[in-house]
Amino acid sequence: MNEERIRRTETFLKARFDGSAYFSANPAAKAYRLEHTYRVANIGRRIAQKEGLDETEMVIACLLHDVAYCEEFGENGWMEHGRRSAQIARPFLTELGMEKDRIDEICYGIAIHVDDQADFPGERTPFALTVGDADNLDRFDVYRIHETLCREGFLEKSLAEKAAFCEERMAKLRRWKEMPLATPTAEALWKERLSFYLSFYEKLAAQLRESQTICL
Repeated sequence: MNEERIRRTETFLKARFDGSAYFSANPAAKAYRLEHTYRVANIGRRIAQKEGLDETEMVIACLLHDVAYCEEFGENGWMEHGRRSAQIARPFLTELGMEKDRIDEICYGIAIHVDDQADFPGERTPFALTVGDADNLDRFDVYRIHETLCREGFLEKSLAEKAAFCEERMAKLRRWKEMPLATPTAEALWKERLSFYLSFYEKLAAQLRESQTICL
């Protein structure tokens, strides 16, 4: 990997986050976004290694995929943040000395990672799609179980509400498990993580059943 380019990308990303008025007012959001970004970059690198994609470029793409969070979102801001991140990333990638075709593919992957839409033409290559795959994979790991249960106020729910929540999550997970991804490596990671999630909620649901009756 080109460590110099990666370090420069980290410096650029952190400078944008450090200079953000939104993040200054919301330090927890800043910490979370940076932590998520690093996890996505590590997942992207793991996929790139297995699939023969350029590791340096994948790490850079993943580091920049959410850089637009440094700005306060207006109307449709979340939906647009992939495209806006690509706009912020492009001049920086030019400064790094990357070839135009590589900049275009990196920016296309960043642009489409939210809703599969870009504001410039590009090709849905395995590299470009892996940015979104890495982002989605981070939604299903140990940390996110904790985060989801906290966000949903799980401990404050009644026993019946907890059971219903688990059933709803399991139904979604079973559907999502069959979703196709861009590479065999990403699909293997996806099935592994979704299986882990299903196992967790199945065990939690069983524990909840045993909290209200004798299971015969």
